[in-house]
Amino acid sequence: MRVFVMQRLTAVALVLFLTLHMIVVHYPPGHLDFSRVMERLANPVWKVIDILFLLAVLIHALTGAYAVLMDVERVTPYKRMLVGTAVLLGLIAFAYGTATILAFNTF
Repeated sequence: MRVFVMQRLTAVALVLFLTLHMIVVHYPPGHLDFSRVMERLANPVWKVIDILFLLAVLIHALTGAYAVLMDVERVTPYKRMLVGTAVLLGLIAFAYGTATILAFNTF
């Protein structure tokens, strides 16, 4: 049941984050260039929003993969290994993505 609830909560978060992302990043008034991206990422609030967006994507993807793995009977002997590998890759992806977002500094 926890996987089901997490999948639904992250789906709602993704709709909100994706809407905000599309409005701010892809449809801003005026011309979009790298300097405007740097201005936005200089603000710590936007860094937190982007990190939460990344976290929601990863949790949604991992819970979806977990649900699929639990339904497939052929991989029963390997489920712990596959779930552990997925969680490890998710943690690595989160650490790498967070480090990338935090690395943006204005000079």
